[in-house]
Amino acid sequence: MKLASLRRGGRDGTLIVVSRDLTRAVAVPDIAPTLQAALDEWAQIAPRLATVAQALDDSQARSINGMDVFALDPEQLAAPLPRAYEFVDGSAYLPHVERVRRARGAEVPASFYTDPLMYQATSGGFIGPREPVRVPSVDMGIDLEAEVIVITDDVPMAVSVEQAAGHIVLVGLVNDVSLRNLIPPELAKGFGFLQSKPRSALSPVFVTPDELGEDWRDSKLHRPLVTHYNGEWFGAPEAGVDMQFNFAQLIAHAARTRPLTAGTLVGSGTVANEDTRLGASCFAERRTVETLESGAPKTAFMKAGDVVRIEMLDRHGATIFGAIEQKMLISG
Repeated sequence: MKLASLRRGGRDGTLIVVSRDLTRAVAVPDIAPTLQAALDEWAQIAPRLATVAQALDDSQARSINGMDVFALDPEQLAAPLPRAYEFVDGSAYLPHVERVRRARGAEVPASFYTDPLMYQATSGGFIGPREPVRVPSVDMGIDLEAEVIVITDDVPMAVSVEQAAGHIVLVGLVNDVSLRNLIPPELAKGFGFLQSKPRSALSPVFVTPDELGEDWRDSKLHRPLVTHYNGEWFGAPEAGVDMQFNFAQLIAHAARTRPLTAGTLVGSGTVANEDTRLGASCFAERRTVETLESGAPKTAFMKAGDVVRIEMLDRHGATIFGAIEQKMLISG
């Protein structure tokens, strides 16, 4: 099934069930008013939501169990989970890490191949799929990061990798916005990201893993992640290839010393492949490839008015999660 949230009903939006083709939807307040409420009681709530989703896909009826069906308008959508208790973001695609380090003459530590990179990201609010990205200054080095992301139910501390796979309840996309020019001085302090990581944007809908069919296997999503920048193709790396750590491994890593609350988001990190002909999922990646090829980057970071579009298509060319489509705005 596919789930989304309308930009109404308070900070956490209003949960809606969305048809498979992303054209119709129905609000389900009698089942769960918000996605977080559904996640809090997922084992009991998910089957009821799935029944609505099946009825929505099987019929063109104007109402389902007394609930009105309406045309889905992406402009009216908030992030599916407008705010979350926790968001941890990995860096599971080591070709990206290897290239960045090679460009500055550094080697990848051996531990990076056995111990995932991960940081605690901001989760107090997520940007809707059609809302602009607002940053204080273009001089901060505005970058997109196209990633796959999952949402968990309650995950116990010290969960095994095998058990962690069963705690993945929803899958979606994220634009993990980065301010590249703020990252080096922050990392130099030895305490991680803060100002360099503003709010991220989530895809219009999130879907249950079963909705992805054979493209979801080994706790990875095996489809190209397509990014366009100002209407031109930017990249389409394959998300299921070159992912050193799958989502079950990332969840187990995050839960090693603490349980994860239902509604925790776990990001894959920037999707990147060994084959650079498939393009990039962030400007830092493209600039690194340019540096390795010609000695210096040629592509500038994003500026005010630029538009990014991120989506993933199924094997028939239909969008799976809808598109994140955002304009960059400078807002002090």
